[in-house]
Amino acid sequence: MKVLVIGGNGFIGSRLAMRLRAEGDAVRVVDVGLPRADIDWRGVNYQQVSLADRKGVAQALVGVDAVFHCASSTVPSTSNLDPIRDIEQNLVGAVHLLEAMRESDVRRIVYLSSGGTVYGHPTVVPVPEGHDLRPISSYGVIKVAIEKYLLMYQALHGIEPVILRPSNPYGPGQLPTGLQGLIASFLGRVAAGNVLPIWGDGEVVRDYLYIDDLIDMLVVAARHTSTGIFNVGSGQGHSVNDIVDVIAAVTERQFDVVRMESRSFDVRRVVLDISRANEVFGWRPRTELPEGVARAWAWINEHSLGLSANPHT
Repeated sequence: MKVLVIGGNGFIGSRLAMRLRAEGDAVRVVDVGLPRADIDWRGVNYQQVSLADRKGVAQALVGVDAVFHCASSTVPSTSNLDPIRDIEQNLVGAVHLLEAMRESDVRRIVYLSSGGTVYGHPTVVPVPEGHDLRPISSYGVIKVAIEKYLLMYQALHGIEPVILRPSNPYGPGQLPTGLQGLIASFLGRVAAGNVLPIWGDGEVVRDYLYIDDLIDMLVVAARHTSTGIFNVGSGQGHSVNDIVDVIAAVTERQFDVVRMESRSFDVRRVVLDISRANEVFGWRPRTELPEGVARAWAWINEHSLGLSANPHT
């Protein structure tokens, strides 16, 4: 299979590209950034192209059987600072991609939406795909809008979308210096001997998904014939305080915690109902949280990625 990975230089996209290459697929990556140095890109056709570059995107689609859209220029904590920029870069860019797919007659697309932001404050936990969509960040609003465009292009132009709503992915390859990734950030701070900042009381609950389990789902979704919307998570909830306890046990390090003011964009509790992904694709997560955190910790130490930033940021 010939595949195009949009955002293939990021945490998820780069791991996906490596898996696809290992399985014998012809992999083309499109990303705005230079190739990250911790990845062996041999055998991958890496193109530094923005989704705003219509000609570049059209050329990248030539001969492609399936597209993975893993790119986003914002995260929930930054998206509300400039919603117009969020629209211009992410929503408009996604529509450019869909137009290019329509013109190139490329039909299959796997889109990484968000299981942590599109539902807003859920009224039912675990949260099913049919729950009302009430995002409270521009990031979530844009994800929902792109989902709607995907479904529109399916109805009008025969695009075959698989919309995945992942929970909170973590694991080897996630840099501790990024704006997303609580586990990676905390592990980096522990490695550097910094305190761990906790917003609010630490009882915000999230569904944490190990990266290899997410990649499994991405790959099977592209090779399958089904379309639709699917939650992808562990199906289990862990509070920030729980994560701190797991990190303490895995690292066997002593560290201090500083309590910060709670953040308005933090949804209190999100755990995903993942039964539909299992029913349709036979997919289920395999990695328990302590095992996944241990692997992430080993990777951070292997790459000497201890975070030395201001502990209050």
